[in-house]
Amino acid sequence: MALSPLDIHNKEFSSKWRGYDEDEVNEFLEQVMKDYENLIEENKTLKSELKQTQVQITHFNTIEETLQKSILTAQEAAEDVRRNSMKESKLIIKEAEKNADRIVNEALSRARKISLEIEDLKKQSKVFRNRFKMLIEAQLELVNADDWDNLLEYEIDVEQVQELAGEEV
Repeated sequence: MALSPLDIHNKEFSSKWRGYDEDEVNEFLEQVMKDYENLIEENKTLKSELKQTQVQITHFNTIEETLQKSILTAQEAAEDVRRNSMKESKLIIKEAEKNADRIVNEALSRARKISLEIEDLKKQSKVFRNRFKMLIEAQLELVNADDWDNLLEYEIDVEQVQELAGEEV
């Protein structure tokens, strides 16, 4: 058990013949007692400061740990966002490529259909042209035929027409 300043103060020494000077010993004990009290007080102060510092260190360690966890969580979240963004961009690109392929295929199909329609219209126009040409040539042959000349040279006897008209009446 450690000595207290009171133990030092109350300490009594037995006297012997030719012993130490009692006043000097008491004075020295008084000085030791004061120094010891000061050391005890300083020790209490240091222990209190140490305890406060340990509380602060614990608090700062908790903050540091929380910050590290927050940083890790933020990094993981950022990585998740990056990963999801990459997946989403790949999906968007795939969808865009599908749409582009579909649009190109539809355009090619429509172009083929229009091309076939054009070919069909060309054939129809050739047929129409040939028929129209044949019709015009046939009409031209009729116009150029000698029958027209014969018709102009043909004379009708008015008396015969009247006779014929009279028979019918």
